[in-house]
Formats: sequence, C-alpha cells, structure tokens
Amino acid sequence: MPNRLADEPSPYLLQHCDNPVDWYPWGDEAFARARSEDLPIFLSIGYSTCHWCHVMEHESFENDDIAGVLNGSFVPVKVDREERPDVDRVYMAFVQATTGSGGWPMSVWLTPELKPFYGGTYFPPSARGGRPGFVEILTEIARRWRESRAELAASADGVMERLREVQQNRRPSGGSMPDDGRLAGGVREYARVFDARAGGFGGAPKFPRPAELLFLLREHARTGDVEAQHMVLETLRAMAIGGMRDHVGGGFHRYSVDAGWRVPHFEKMLYDQAQLAIAFLEAAQASGEPSFAEVAHDTLAYVRRDLRHPGGGFFSAEDADSLPPDGGAPPTGGAAAKREGAFYVWAQPEIEALFGEDADVVRFRYGIEPDGNAPQDPHGEFTGKNLLYVARGVDDAARLSGRSLESVMAVLDGARPRLFAARGGRPRPSLDDKVLAGWNGLMIAAFARAARLTPLGGTAPPDPLETAGGAARFLRDHLWDAERGVLRRRFRDGRAGIDGYAEDYACVVWGLLELFQAGGDPAWLDWAKQLHAAQSRLFRDGADGGWFSTSGDDSSVLLRLKEDYDGAEPSAASVTAWNLLSLAHLSGAAEAAAYRDQLEQTLRRVPASAQLARVVPMMMAAASAWRAGVPQVILLGPRGAPGTAALHRVFTECFLPGAVSLVVEPGAHQAAVAARLPWIESMRMLDGRPTAHLCRDHACEHPETDPEAFRARLAALTRPRPDRS
Repeated sequence: MPNRLADEPSPYLLQHCDNPVDWYPWGDEAFARARSEDLPIFLSIGYSTCHWCHVMEHESFENDDIAGVLNGSFVPVKVDREERPDVDRVYMAFVQATTGSGGWPMSVWLTPELKPFYGGTYFPPSARGGRPGFVEILTEIARRWRESRAELAASADGVMERLREVQQNRRPSGGSMPDDGRLAGGVREYARVFDARAGGFGGAPKFPRPAELLFLLREHARTGDVEAQHMVLETLRAMAIGGMRDHVGGGFHRYSVDAGWRVPHFEKMLYDQAQLAIAFLEAAQASGEPSFAEVAHDTLAYVRRDLRHPGGGFFSAEDADSLPPDGGAPPTGGAAAKREGAFYVWAQPEIEALFGEDADVVRFRYGIEPDGNAPQDPHGEFTGKNLLYVARGVDDAARLSGRSLESVMAVLDGARPRLFAARGGRPRPSLDDKVLAGWNGLMIAAFARAARLTPLGGTAPPDPLETAGGAARFLRDHLWDAERGVLRRRFRDGRAGIDGYAEDYACVVWGLLELFQAGGDPAWLDWAKQLHAAQSRLFRDGADGGWFSTSGDDSSVLLRLKEDYDGAEPSAASVTAWNLLSLAHLSGAAEAAAYRDQLEQTLRRVPASAQLARVVPMMMAAASAWRAGVPQVILLGPRGAPGTAALHRVFTECFLPGAVSLVVEPGAHQAAVAARLPWIESMRMLDGRPTAHLCRDHACEHPETDPEAFRARLAALTRPRPDRS
C-alpha cells in the first residue's frame, strides 16, 4: 500500500510513496506523533535527481527489515530539499558543524521538538568502506533514546545554541564598501587556485560556479585585467569540449568527477543551464568569439525542447540514472536496474553500426575507445562505455582517418542529429517536472539576456524573447498570489504551494529586469518592483542589513538564517545586490536613491577580505559593477528599423556588463516607459533617425545616430577606470 507520500506533489516524495517505510511529509502530523509517542524523528532530505538518494532508497528504504526498524523506533519524515530549502539549510548547518561535510541524501535524527542530535549523509545498509551501516546506526540510536534520552536532548540543545551563536556572530559591524584592493585581491585568489592545464579552480571534483566567472569578467571589464579574462575563457572552453557537456542533446551535467571535465555526474539541473548560458554569452561579448555564444544558444535550445512546461514555465531537472538500452540487469541478477549515465554513454560497436565507414571520423573526434574512455571509474559503472567529449580537432580527425577536411566536416555535421535520433530510442532519464519560481527566474534571465544580445531583425532560434516572456507569464499566472502579495515557490500538476523564499523573489526580479530590458514591456518592470518591495517586507533585516532566507513565520524552521554563500545557486543577497544596481538606474530620482541605500547597505555587509571573492563571487561581481559605474543605453527608434538594428548590433558587440539598456519606440511606448523612467521623456530621435542616448546617473551625453560614432562612445566606456574611492 502506498504511504502518506502518495498525496504529495513533489516528484522526490512520490518516488518514495511505495516504500515499506511509513514516511510522513514534513508537517504537524509527523511532529504530533513524535510528541505523543515520545519517539525521535528520522529526517531524510534529498531531491529527485540525486544519484546517491536513489542508491540509499534501493538499499535501505525498499528493504522490509530496515523499514521495520525505522517504523518501530522512529517517525520517518521525507523532505524535498528543492521544495523546502529552509528546512534543508537548518539541518545541513548541523551536519556540516558536527561532521565537517555535507551532501545528499542527508540523514538527521531529531528530538520531537525538531532539534537535531545526530546526522550524516549517505549510509550503506550495513557497515562497509569505512562507513557505519544504517541498520547499526538505527539500532544504536534507538537504544540510546531509550536509555539516555536526557543526554541526547541536552546534546541537541547545545548544538542548536551554538548554531544560533554562529548566526548572531555573523552580524556585521558597519563595514566599508568593497574597494579596488579587495576586488583585485579576489582576482588573485582565483589565480592562485586556477588550473592552468584543464581550466577551472582547484582539483577534482569540479563544479561549475558561473558566479565566479561573472566576477572575473567584470573585473576584466573594469580594470583591463587580462589574466581575469584568460581564466574565464579557458575554463569555459574546457567545459565546452569536455564530457560535462552533452554533445548530442545540448546542456550541461551537474559537475565533473575528474579534474579534466571528462567524467560528469549526469543529472541536469535547470539552474546550471541558466547560469552557464549567461556566462557563455558574456564570454562571447568579452572575447568577440562567437563559439561561446553558440554554446549558450545550444544550451538554451536544450532547455526549451526538454525542460519547458507546456504552459511556458521550466521544469527543474533530469535524472542522472536511467535504464540501460539493453535492459541491463544488475550483476547479482534480478530486475533491470537504472544506472548512472546509461542514457548518455556509447559502446564502440554502437558507433560502428550507426556510422559504418564514417565511424572512424566520429571515433577520433569524440574520443571513443574499444574498451571505453572513462579515466576515473572506481565503481566500474562505465566499463566498456564511452563518454563523448571533443578529443581532437577537425584537422586531426582528418589526418588520423585519412579523409579530406571537407569529408570529415560533412560527416561531423551530420553526426549529431544521427546520434540524437539513435539515443532517442533509449529509455530516458526521469524528469523532475515541478516548476520552481527561483530557478525559473534564473532561466528567464538567461533567455532574456540572449534576446538582449541578439541583433534586432535577427534571432537565436528558438526565439529567446518569446520564451522568456512565456515563462514570466506562467509565473505571474500560476505562482503570484496577488491578493496576498506573495510569490509561491512551487507549481506542479495544477497545484501551487509553499510560500516563496528570499531567493525566489530575488531570482524572479532578476529575470524580470532582464526581460524588461530585452523587450521593453513596462509591465515587467512594474512587477519586478512589486516583487522587490514584497521581498523587502518579508525578508530584509532593517537593523543589520542583508536578507533572511525565510520570513520567520514557520515555527517548524528553528533558525532564521542569512545565506550569503554563492554556491551552485547564487544567494538571495547577491542576486538582490545585482537587482538593486539595475533598479537604481531604472527608476526616477526618489526611488533610485532608496535602491542605492539598500545596495550600499548590502555591499557593506561583505567582510573586508579578498578571500571572500571565492565565497561570495556574485556579490563581488555586483561590487565590481558598482565601482565601474553603470551606464544607461537608450536606443530610441522603431524596433523593426534598420537604423535601430545597426545601433543595437554595435551595443551587443561591446562588453559593458553593468549597463542597463532599452530599445524605446517613439510615441505610446516612450510615453509608457517615461511614466516609470522620467528621464527618458525628453529624449528625441535626431533628424527622424534612430538615435542612441548614452547616459550615466540619468545625465546623458550628446546623442548619436551614426553606428561608428556610437561605437567610439562605447569604446571610451570600456577603458579601465581609475579608483573611485
């Protein structure tokens, strides 16, 4: 019989609804039972595309004997960390403080008052590889709960008090704005750990953290630092040709197991696609190399094809695991089992059968070997299999295959669609089809940025502006509770739920500001300001500055944390700093002053340490843009006019990462925009021709109608600026 999770909308919880474990969702029913029966809570936190979550489920939660121990001595509770990051953060802080590391699945034991007293991550069913066994841990904790409950409760009280003290001690004491020295020191910190051979920072495993690249690009733009740009371009080149990129279907996997970007952890997350697309687009602008933009557009095409809700929003992720094409029974026999990466890897005979006499070209290009090509495969998951990566250039593939360059290029041009069609016959990884507000905000920002950087009259198919606008309308229609003035976090299967967190508001505002600048619809600016006002009301710390992750209304969340670290997803505080920087230049004078005050208070919270660039790179990117100054670029003219397109093309070819920009059409559109941005009202086209107005702090220079003269004006802005302190 299904357990209580069968009625939950979360795909992760539904994965466990047929477990013999008597799971509860996080909520009052579970807490009441723990209190009434005086039982500890076993809290398991994960997400639907988590490989090791699947492993622990198959090994332990589907085991009747283990389920019997869990059900008899504990109240088992399941949480989807993507739906409830507030719960996840509290207990992750505990696990990291007590074990020195963290991850998912996360396993935590709580008192009936929800205070943690023991925790860890993945546990095998019985002791192996230096890890204690799950059954042994359950048995020992149950014994200690019976025999020394007061000791466990005292331990839980002590840990919670220490966590509260840590949070209190993080309060700033009136810091200064980040100066040139701290920003330059941040670049040096990245240079110190840069992998000059393989790109990226540090060793294996390598996680994409695009906020780092955005910071370095802004410092390159602000100061002319060539090394900062070099680190970004080399990292993105390595990622673009490596195995972490899906060379058949587009998009990027979660991270690289090895230091060379060769062997991925195969899940695909929406937030990675969004941030990487923006990083590649900015790299294309900064370098003038169109190959970076091609990777960005390829990534966006994957998202639109495979992760788009029919109504316009975006789904969350695709799993790492899937059934092998051959049915793949596990080594011990039994039913077919899902394996990590099964959808994505290839055996050499498959390539030979698919391409015949052209197979050598494909093998040389993508590094395919008879016995497989995974350089680090400790569990033997990819024995005899190949993970596609760009192993050789076209010239080398021609030389090794004895074919002409033209012949090789013709084969490779047709290889991807043939591989895609063949792979389409395999069992697909499962799709996490919930729509999360914050992740959708990031994706709206990415599509809108692509639209902003696409010359008018041209397109990067599929149309990024239409896609971004469709997603924004989806969020407004399904996740915005206008009556309460509250953004909801999750939509799935026709149901919206869970009041949004600070990161939801911040990321959706970012997406809307990018969308307004891309398409010019003032409604998106209005909603962005409305959402930012709600974020300030619900999450801003008026006394000490910064942004709490939660509103503090849910008493089951024991700590109200400020999450400053920019991890796989940027923090709410960092994204908000970006938003405030834009809002201050997309408002009238009075509003702009209020936004600037919030921005400066947010930036002053950053401790005076260059090492912080590796902790809060997104915040440091905002600080870099603030120090560089924010130009305002207004192109006044009909969108379809060749003259407008020519001016816009010049702007897209110039790397001004902090600039706010708009194409404004004379007449009704200009009047509507000027109602929000009064300084635009007096702008005019010169001699009836599309005109570029270049401004700083709402003070504008002489307008230009000639694209080359406009280019010269922009070039002056890109020169390194002296210290503004």
